[in-house]
Amino acid sequence: MLIKTYGSAVFGVNAATIIIEVHVDRGAHLAIVGLPDSAIKEAQQRIRAALSNSGFELPIRNITINMAPADLRKEGTAYDLPLAIALLAATGAFESECLEQYIIMGELSLDGGLRPIRGVLPIAIQAQKEGFKGMIVPRHNAREAGIVEGFHVYGVDHISDVIAFFKGSQTLERVVVNVKDEFDIRPMQHGLDFTDVKGQENIKRAFEIAAAGGHNVILIGPPGAGKTMLAKRLSTVLPPLTLEEALETTKIHSVAGRLRKDDALINTRPFRAPHHTISDVALVGGGSFPQPGEISLAHNGVLFLDELPEFKRTVLEVMRQPLEDRNITISRSKFSIEYPASFMLVASMNPCPCGYYNHPEKDCVCGPGVVQKYLNKVSGPLLDRIDIHIEVTPVGFDELSGKRMGEGSASVRERVVRARTIQQHRYNSIPGMNCNAQMDSQLLRRYCDVDDAGRRMLGMAMDKLKLSARAYDRILKVARTIADLAGSERVLPEHLSEAIQYRSLDRENWAG
Repeated sequence: MLIKTYGSAVFGVNAATIIIEVHVDRGAHLAIVGLPDSAIKEAQQRIRAALSNSGFELPIRNITINMAPADLRKEGTAYDLPLAIALLAATGAFESECLEQYIIMGELSLDGGLRPIRGVLPIAIQAQKEGFKGMIVPRHNAREAGIVEGFHVYGVDHISDVIAFFKGSQTLERVVVNVKDEFDIRPMQHGLDFTDVKGQENIKRAFEIAAAGGHNVILIGPPGAGKTMLAKRLSTVLPPLTLEEALETTKIHSVAGRLRKDDALINTRPFRAPHHTISDVALVGGGSFPQPGEISLAHNGVLFLDELPEFKRTVLEVMRQPLEDRNITISRSKFSIEYPASFMLVASMNPCPCGYYNHPEKDCVCGPGVVQKYLNKVSGPLLDRIDIHIEVTPVGFDELSGKRMGEGSASVRERVVRARTIQQHRYNSIPGMNCNAQMDSQLLRRYCDVDDAGRRMLGMAMDKLKLSARAYDRILKVARTIADLAGSERVLPEHLSEAIQYRSLDRENWAG
């Protein structure tokens, strides 16, 4: 007797349907073929125990299980449930004509309960595309899959519920998620606001520009100047996620297994702040079973690297390509996986090991050449890819003790949203592009044309600061954002002048 059930495998942030074929014949041997990994080969012990504790027994027969396509490696414990259902149907425990209408996924515990799995959202999206009627998953994952409109998703707690459903003796409650309601409910930013920051108006202005254009930022200054405090509040002035961005972000977190039970849709921009001991694989993704790294988990949000020179050199250098291409490709001998990585990089660093180089009041105690050696930990090519460099100076006592409150995040965010709206209209014919930081050379020529005075100003800046061609492009992108914030159609000399100020920390000129 031959029975088929359907599961799914996740590669990157996309899914591929897996056909599970079970053939039963005379004999006493169970074999699983089709490039299963060790976790799938061990599934027969979990399945036998789960079925036995649920009142079912597998007969002693010769059973061959094929997982097709056979040349695609299958990994993980999520195939326990479809394998168990296929085995029961093939050995005559029940008959069902609707098995082939559903994708079935879930990990079994020994008592027959179902444990959560990863990547349910991309599986549900792919299953709907391929015409499946619905999907049966652990209850923990049901809301995550339920955001796929028009698709029947059933969350279950025990394998006996699934068996009863296919026997026709029990109905399952469909999980329906209102995507609009989930998208509109945005949690508070845990009380963070720009009004908490005393002084530092020039840094707030730089962050407003960065948020409006999606630009990368590096802050350099002594300890206690407010670098980390400012960086953590950047997310409070970013524009809200669009529905498309929210779905993209949720898919990545689904694949990484980072969605909680009640999560259906991630509707706030991610803020990731990995420790400086992180490995390059953890940052960009990969591993024996490739998973998205921190740069992909920060997709459509902020990646904050505090104490940048303390990160390993190899970790920082692997970010160079994702910063340009806004995706990361993990290559193996037999396959390649691509993860999106369109994030805003915000980095902070001290100017020297002691932290007080260029401090207005405290003396630096670092020896000759130590400052430059410390700065050399961050390569020129990486700094070149950061649009805005800004020096953070300590806040004086009068500003710290004063009762005057600075501008709040809400009013700054209003200006940022207006600037982003201008950019979305400008790039609405270009798929996947929505901010100035994503412009290529062709778009720079079209939208960042400057007059003669602006060209002379740029020429002097290139000559004096020894800027690279990439830095030249970055200045134009930042100037375009400043013009958008000012509501100007053209990039004027004053916009260029402000943008040039944000390259003052280029390696050749800072620290002598």
